[in-house]
Amino acid sequence: MVKMGMLIADRYEIVDKVGTGGMSDVYKAKDHKLNRFVAIKVLKQEFAENASFVSKFRVEAQAAAGLMHPNIVNVYDVGEEKGLYYIVMELVDGITLKKYIEKKARLSVREAVSIAIQVSMGLEAAHNNHIIHRDIKPQNIIISRDGKVKVTDFGIAKAATSNTITSNVMGSVHYTSPEQARGGYSDERSDIYSLGITLFEMLTGRVPFNGETTVAIAIKHIQQPMPSPCEFVPEIPRSVEQIVLKCCEKSPDRRYQNMGELIADLKESLLHPEDDFVKRVNPDNESATRMATERDRLDLRNSYDRDDDTGADEDEYEQREPLSSMRSRKNRAEAPMRLEKDVRRRYEEDDYGDDFDEDDNDGYSRKGERVTTILSILAAVLIGVIIIFLAGRAMGIWGSGASDGAETAASGMVIVPDDLVGQDEESAKTELTGLGLVPQVTYEESAEMTSGLVISIDVEAGSQVQSGSTVVLTVSAGTNGITVPSVTGLTKAEAKAQLEQKGFKVNFVEEASETVDKDSVISQDPEGNSAAPGGSTINVVVSSGADTTGKVAVPTVTGMNEEDAMALLVESGLQLGNVTEKESDDENMNGLVTSQSEEPGTYVDKDTKIDVEIAKSGDTTYSYSGDIEAPTASENANYAAGTPVYVVVIASDGSKLLDTTYDSFPQQFSILHVSSSTATLQMTWAYTSEATVTTDPDTGESVTTQGTTSQQTITRTLTFTADN
Repeated sequence: MVKMGMLIADRYEIVDKVGTGGMSDVYKAKDHKLNRFVAIKVLKQEFAENASFVSKFRVEAQAAAGLMHPNIVNVYDVGEEKGLYYIVMELVDGITLKKYIEKKARLSVREAVSIAIQVSMGLEAAHNNHIIHRDIKPQNIIISRDGKVKVTDFGIAKAATSNTITSNVMGSVHYTSPEQARGGYSDERSDIYSLGITLFEMLTGRVPFNGETTVAIAIKHIQQPMPSPCEFVPEIPRSVEQIVLKCCEKSPDRRYQNMGELIADLKESLLHPEDDFVKRVNPDNESATRMATERDRLDLRNSYDRDDDTGADEDEYEQREPLSSMRSRKNRAEAPMRLEKDVRRRYEEDDYGDDFDEDDNDGYSRKGERVTTILSILAAVLIGVIIIFLAGRAMGIWGSGASDGAETAASGMVIVPDDLVGQDEESAKTELTGLGLVPQVTYEESAEMTSGLVISIDVEAGSQVQSGSTVVLTVSAGTNGITVPSVTGLTKAEAKAQLEQKGFKVNFVEEASETVDKDSVISQDPEGNSAAPGGSTINVVVSSGADTTGKVAVPTVTGMNEEDAMALLVESGLQLGNVTEKESDDENMNGLVTSQSEEPGTYVDKDTKIDVEIAKSGDTTYSYSGDIEAPTASENANYAAGTPVYVVVIASDGSKLLDTTYDSFPQQFSILHVSSSTATLQMTWAYTSEATVTTDPDTGESVTTQGTTSQQTITRTLTFTADN
């Protein structure tokens, strides 16, 4: 059993318990060897007693220990001591993505995509080292106070899935891939599926599949179609919706095949959220059986005829023989002739019926040759007519009615309009978009063309291009320069995209701001809607967030009891301020913090007092807050400042409220919501009397007698105050 102050491996001192999960408990510890704080994850007893699980756990954890990446909670050490199996990891000061989603209900699209990119980068590093997580979910993703996203719990999932999974471990079923739910083979694409479910939850605040039992949820992953996140949040951009749906395809072959592909699309969605660039591939169509053409058949038949002419040896025919017909060495000797005859007969009978003469060694009848010749001539004539027709239509001989557009659309090709030059920018863009093309605009100063009119396009007017192609429009900026877009208030990425689209260069400068969100634009020079020469540099000032020098971030204490809230605030460099009780209809919130005076994540001065409201409990409880002073001379004259004193506080009901040692005073002591109204404080220390010097009457020599050590104790009574 792990206790506070316990030393593991002669270097890790347990400081506090910071969390618990389905398979382990997590403690904050001090690494005395490297003088740093770490997190230690200790396996729960039911897993520690499973030899098979422990063996797999060790192998996977040691592999995870080799991963070093900014988006992965790094593993420092793995070990066992007295039946305790533990992992030593990087201590991340932050909250899980699950709690973050619960706090905000759902995340903005930009924030969700940014988090997904960081998770993907961490997983890409793991996959490159042949390590699959297998348990990606918001509970295993941590957001640090500085906004860094880190993936944790590498190594445990693989060991767990090959053993009996208890119900608490199967909390992951909401994010499990169909192949994992079936118990089949899983690979990197299983992590992509789970990340897709996590992105769905970030965007909508809920999981796509739910049910009363884990089995019911798992079946939904296997059988039910994946709902679109737009069903719950309609404003989600098209590209982000398509990314989620591609990640969560039932078949692994239809998902992103690696994290690199996913990262590329996620980054693209930040720049062009409404563009249709996500490719949804159906591998069944790509590998579908293709009908053999007449040319294929002739090539196949000629290949057999060439074998006849060149006298193919027995081995070549034997390679073509089905294995089912090669039963013995005797049959193999006859196989070549039999195979040639069977294949040729089946082929000719199936395709030419009575035109084939089995007795004709050349393989063709004269009638068959005539038919083939006639068909070839007809095909050549037909192809010639089609070429003449298309050439005539391109030259305008046959006209260009509505049927032309239909044929072009059917072929996937689009004719570039010949009236774009001279149009205004918006009209030209609208016309291209209506044809299924993607307009892209660049600006150029021009004295000949009025500002806002198209000067030229990068493809030849009247030519055919593939639907979905990009057409670059060069638009006149007039003689007074190009209008600078107003990007104040936009994000850094949005500002960069808009300015570069107009042909400007961008120079970003960071500046602290108390009012503008981090990575948002504070100001620009030149100002928005003013004119500037094409290709000139726009200076953009971007917020680096509030100036946090000498300040600390306010943690979330909502949902904690008062004691835990105070501990977290003190650990964060803050103090617990006024505590007020407020009646609540929610019985589950009794005794828990319902609100706090400073918003979580904001920065305040160190030692700021944070006021909280606590839901009122029906039972009478008592609290105490005060200083423990050093023993006074009137209590015991044998105390000297700096002497270590063992202090214990025992409530009247026998419960121990404090058990520690101090070597300096005063020390603050607070206890909240206990059932006892009084307690006994006992202080104990060791006292060594001074040495004495006496003279031996017989010899006259001085004799020194060393002082004796004794235990000194004083007792005090503490009276607690009833909670209102």
